[in-house]
Amino acid sequence: MEAGKKFAVLQCAEDTEHVKKRYGGYFGVYLEMLAEEGEEWALFRVARGEFPAEDEIAGYDGFVITGSCANAHANDVWICNFLGFLRKLDSMKKKVLGICFGHQILGRAIGGKTGRNTNGWDIGVTTVHLAPSKLFTSLKMPPYLDVFEFHQDEIQELPAKAEIMAWSHKTGIEMFKYGDHMMGIQGHPEYTMDIVLHLIDRLSKRNLIQAETAAGAKAKVEKEKVGRYEEEDDGPSKAAWRKICITFLKGSFK
Repeated sequence: MEAGKKFAVLQCAEDTEHVKKRYGGYFGVYLEMLAEEGEEWALFRVARGEFPAEDEIAGYDGFVITGSCANAHANDVWICNFLGFLRKLDSMKKKVLGICFGHQILGRAIGGKTGRNTNGWDIGVTTVHLAPSKLFTSLKMPPYLDVFEFHQDEIQELPAKAEIMAWSHKTGIEMFKYGDHMMGIQGHPEYTMDIVLHLIDRLSKRNLIQAETAAGAKAKVEKEKVGRYEEEDDGPSKAAWRKICITFLKGSFK
């Protein structure tokens, strides 16, 4: 990829002590997956109201929206401000990649509808079926990929101009593309098994998921340690997701 490009992570969640110590915060997790030599990466904690200045936006080649414990269908002040910011990026045709909450809020920003998934929580490794797409064909992707999931919300509707790129047994819109500049992924290609297990424990302690749900999710994830998913960064599914994300965010693909 061309050197000297500038990108920003729009962080929608607070770092936990575990993630800070082991990965350098969620910013470090995203840099591990996406950053390449010669690039400049900035961090904006949008959940705290931090956004690029008006005259700085044009200088960025792309933006990445992280996951969050917040609901994309909520109307908190920062979420409403964020929706306005994303619509501005849309009008400027800036490259934007949304992950999990980022996928959902991006869908809402372009006119879609988000809400609770009627199938409940999806936590652990999920098989995502890829729809026919020029992007997947050009990258020689298989018909399906595994990805870590950690969500109870989903995109329920998208405008007709959006392309639905993937689905799973629990979620009808696992991935979408809007124009040539916006793409959302419901799963977490950036996560490791360690992060997923940590989040299960954290949400359980805060009573954000029921004990029974947490126990079932942990059992499912532990089973995957000896199953089809490879935790290592160079595992086949994780490498494929990295290729998809980088090609979209930094390439000239249309």
